[in-house]
Amino acid sequence: MNWLYLILAAVSGSAMALQGTFNAALGKIIGVWESTLLVHVIGSLAALIIILILGMGFSNYAKMNSVPWWAFLGGILNVIIIYLVVRTIPQIGVGNATTAIIVAQILTAVLVDSLGLFGMKKYEFHYLDLLGIALLAIGARILLID
Repeated sequence: MNWLYLILAAVSGSAMALQGTFNAALGKIIGVWESTLLVHVIGSLAALIIILILGMGFSNYAKMNSVPWWAFLGGILNVIIIYLVVRTIPQIGVGNATTAIIVAQILTAVLVDSLGLFGMKKYEFHYLDLLGIALLAIGARILLID
């Protein structure tokens, strides 16, 4: 297992928790849909600036006709994710919302991995995966106790 990628994934998880917190704070002030749009505009500008700074250019966009239709759904899912995070965090808290998010992510990820969905490499499913998910769900339930 490559530790660098595990560390990068962990940093991503921390960034997601902070992003949800920041987006929820923004949504409280300017509105849920308004903050969802603003976050995407800022993110798009950040990606554009990074592409320009790295001098990558835009030639890879010529390959878009070979992309499967479902791969474009990520943009729609991103809007749904940000909207729902902004709606739920103020209602149930960062910890509770993030716990629910992580449990659902793990369940979905195990399904995608075990079936090799959407062009992803197929990983063998082990029944211990179910134990891991059950323990995660139990831990989540403990965290969600008010």
